[in-house]
Amino acid sequence: MGRFTGNVCKLCRREGMKLFLKGQRCFTDKCALSRRDYPPGVHAQRRSKVTDYGLHLREKQKLKRIYGVLERQFRLYFKEAERLRGNTGENLLSLLERRLDNVVLASGFALSRNHARQMINHGHFRVNDRLVDIASYRVRPGDKLSVRESEKTKKMILEAVEVNKAQVVPDWLNVTGEGFLSEVVALPRREHVPHPIQ
Repeated sequence: MGRFTGNVCKLCRREGMKLFLKGQRCFTDKCALSRRDYPPGVHAQRRSKVTDYGLHLREKQKLKRIYGVLERQFRLYFKEAERLRGNTGENLLSLLERRLDNVVLASGFALSRNHARQMINHGHFRVNDRLVDIASYRVRPGDKLSVRESEKTKKMILEAVEVNKAQVVPDWLNVTGEGFLSEVVALPRREHVPHPIQ
């Protein structure tokens, strides 16, 4: 499994916006972007002219970094989005939103996307009563996400639910907090994506 193991605060600074890759730390004063709101690197503060290609590249990189997808996997998502009927950009966002790690995060069961991926890889979640340990698993309407029957798992998820109390759950998910259940009731659309992506 390929994954990015570098400094994620540099990614936020490069994109010039909070990507919320560190979870709750991004909401505090310790966030690197609030202390140094310029791109990383020696020549970062020089003014440079941004071309159309540069704008497109920044938006693509931003999308990849938000969802934790590397280049090859992102290209596969794009090819599939092109094959589907409708707007390719909206199809791409819908495919990325339906990843299991994103569903866990949107349901409020994890503190960050990396935390969601780790819990999925360690087998803490079931989809339709089947253990799924692949973070890129794509959910469909009607799928039910449940939590493994374990005290350790329930304790972790209860802590995340307490922290994410103020988070608004998107209306394509139906979450019941008491039983730690989440159901996919519809396909996500462009307006359900909380990130400012063009």
